[in-house]
Amino acid sequence: MTNNKKSLMAAFAAFLVLAFASASNAQADDPDFLSVSLGAFDTFDNKTAVEGRVEYRSDWKFWIFKPFSGFMATSDKALYGYLGVLIDLYFGRRFVVTPSFAPGAWSRGDGKDLGHWIEFRSQLEFAYRLDDRSRIALSISHMSNAGLDSTNPGEESVMLTYALPFSKLLGQ
Repeated sequence: MTNNKKSLMAAFAAFLVLAFASASNAQADDPDFLSVSLGAFDTFDNKTAVEGRVEYRSDWKFWIFKPFSGFMATSDKALYGYLGVLIDLYFGRRFVVTPSFAPGAWSRGDGKDLGHWIEFRSQLEFAYRLDDRSRIALSISHMSNAGLDSTNPGEESVMLTYALPFSKLLGQ
């Protein structure tokens, strides 16, 4: 390995250590959320539709994982209900990267045939955390049936999300 690569790797490692160390306070006071998303379903194919989602993201943790559940609908009358896990990775106080995974039940409606009624969604979300702990985020997700059926075209969605601390809805 060249000295430049070693220096770059060391700088990246130092960045990660500092980012996670400075984020511990942000993680400690993170609440549960109600998130609302709007975007494009099947973004990179010919069956693009408008997609909307509502999710509840718990503040309860099992090791590093947090449970969440949600419901999605498209302008093509497709529906998807899901339950999964997510991980919040903090970079300082303001930036949060959230990978998540959720299996769920799918109904095609008039939209794209994903091949099976069981579908799996994986997502990567990039969020900015506001002073009141709410978040504004952009995400990309992939949904497929993981080979449960011979038809498995998959789809990608790009979404804009607003996540509001659940306590704000209750006026607390």
